[in-house]
Amino acid sequence: MNKKTAVLDQSSMMRALTRIAHEIVERNKGGENLVLVGIKTRGIPLAKRLQEKIRQIENVNVPIGELDITLYRDDLKKEMADPQLKETNIEVDIAGKTIILIDDVLYTGRTVRAAMDAVIDLGRPGQIQLAVLIDRGHRELPIRADYVGKNIPTSDKEVIVVKMSESDQQDDEVSIYEK
Repeated sequence: MNKKTAVLDQSSMMRALTRIAHEIVERNKGGENLVLVGIKTRGIPLAKRLQEKIRQIENVNVPIGELDITLYRDDLKKEMADPQLKETNIEVDIAGKTIILIDDVLYTGRTVRAAMDAVIDLGRPGQIQLAVLIDRGHRELPIRADYVGKNIPTSDKEVIVVKMSESDQQDDEVSIYEK
């Protein structure tokens, strides 16, 4: 793959997350009754960053969870003969809570559908909202993010690559690559 352009650097990523945190707090009238759930892999560090931003804004420590959707994927049979399971870790009761699913890139919507199925298997939340750093379009399912850091229209020949210091040991960056 060839890198075409960087679309977010570390400071612009932090500004986007700050804006998303403010939007979450405003829409939900504070940070009470929320649970932030990061979709593995890059949704988890994004959830932790949003948790800290909300703590700074509202002085509330919103519970956080980690969600592995491997067994809920509809392409499991095609992609993997022996799927590698990562741990789902949500230590609070989600019944009646507002769950905010967090992921790095929204593309077809299939990952989010799988995540919603996984969350519902854990309990019955009052509401599920979606926060993504990047929305690149090309939806195959009727799924829309409630909170978006940046809309980046792309072609099917392009790939969005999100790098984060927590998972990639590199500076934060969102780039467009050509296949």
